Amino acid sequence: MSGKDERTTRNRARTLREKTANADWQRFDSTTEEEIAAQVAADPDAAPLLDDEMLERARWVEPPPKQAISLRIDADVLHWFRSRGPRYQSRINRVLRAYVESERRRNG
Repeated sequence: MSGKDERTTRNRARTLREKTANADWQRFDSTTEEEIAAQVAADPDAAPLLDDEMLERARWVEPPPKQAISLRIDADVLHWFRSRGPRYQSRINRVLRAYVESERRRNG
């Protein structure tokens, strides 16, 4: 594992530990399948539970590969994205992707 990959893995593990530090793992482990199904059914924003039929139709989709480039961006725009926290480059990519997809739908 390269130094960068090792740092990334360490940082992600630390973030996960921080996010789950106050989790009630005993309650989590004791939750039954029926309770989970009831909670999902009661939540209008929840995605449906996966069943065997959905899993049979599922397909693996690889994200498109990224390409490192040098890009000049206005200082205030860069500051705005950076001020939102880590992974600002991913957010810039998502904004650009949304624009491209919108243009594709509009122009065919």
